[in-house]
Amino acid sequence: MKNQLKLANRFREVILNGTWIANTNFKDQLENLDYKIATAKFQNLNTISILAQHIHYYIKGITSVLLGGDLEIRDKFSFDFPPVESQQQWDNFLSHFWKDSEEFAKLIETLPDDKLNTDFVEEKYGTYIRNIDGMIEHSYYHLGQIVLIRKMIENQN
Repeated sequence: MKNQLKLANRFREVILNGTWIANTNFKDQLENLDYKIATAKFQNLNTISILAQHIHYYIKGITSVLLGGDLEIRDKFSFDFPPVESQQQWDNFLSHFWKDSEEFAKLIETLPDDKLNTDFVEEKYGTYIRNIDGMIEHSYYHLGQIVLIRKMIENQN
């Protein structure tokens, strides 16, 4: 299997459909989740909604580069989102999250072999493969937070 397909499948696993690493994924945790739980504050932690939007923010930013655009995302803005105030808003966000995640995975699959080890935008950002691996690892990190926050919120109710 080509490296690109392996990377794309690992990404799909954490976001859309896998259970091998964490026995769950974003879609499993977030689909059919009441927006009130997704937006509930637990102590000083980020909400589930904010964490999901944070991952989506990076997916969209890297997608832009994979499509030939500029890297326009900035870490300092990666947690700044308007509040989700209804189930419809939450469901709409999730629909975009799943669609954009699949697009991202398909773009990974079509990357030329020689592109994987080239600089991602600038040398300081590392290579394409490092950024894709980083996206996967970053997603697992926040998936773990989402699972724990969800359990804490549901157990306090």
